Amino acid sequence: MRKIPAPLVAAALLALASPWSHAQDPNLARNLAATCANCHGTNGNAQGDMKPLAGVPAEKILALLADYRSGAQPATIMHQIVKGYTEDQLKLVAGYYAAQKPQTPRK
Repeated sequence: MRKIPAPLVAAALLALASPWSHAQDPNLARNLAATCANCHGTNGNAQGDMKPLAGVPAEKILALLADYRSGAQPATIMHQIVKGYTEDQLKLVAGYYAAQKPQTPRK
């Protein structure tokens, strides 16, 4: 049996572990955002006094999340929730909500 050089094995393992070597789940952003639905509504269309997220630019959502994470924006629970996500996951969630259509106000 032929021995494979260690650098080649290491490169192959690194390529397999790379996040770019696997197709990204097309529903990942939606699945991550599902956690927010209890307060911000399905697809970001919140009811009552909660902030709607549907159609809000991703950059604005990310800025708000950064403020919660840093403590600059006071919160009852958001400062804890946001710390459970990576920056890449927050970008996915913000992009998901930015792409959602806001509901028209009920009359």
